[in-house]
Amino acid sequence: MADGDGRMRLKIAVTAPPEDGKANAALIAFLSKKLKIAKSAIVLDAGAASRLKTLLIAGDPEELAGQLNALIV
Repeated sequence: MADGDGRMRLKIAVTAPPEDGKANAALIAFLSKKLKIAKSAIVLDAGAASRLKTLLIAGDPEELAGQLNALIV
């Protein structure tokens, strides 16, 4: 989905509680599994305490874009 600035966003809900970084870790673990990459290839760049997060994902941009697009329902 697009945000107010027209940037594409992926909405993911995790069941881990938002305390002590558990929800952030669950998000990274989810994406790691879905993208078939190491958890260490995903870095939380901004939004650690926010619902809106920015992640840096190491890998081929075109391949990752295709994999992320496949997650959109």
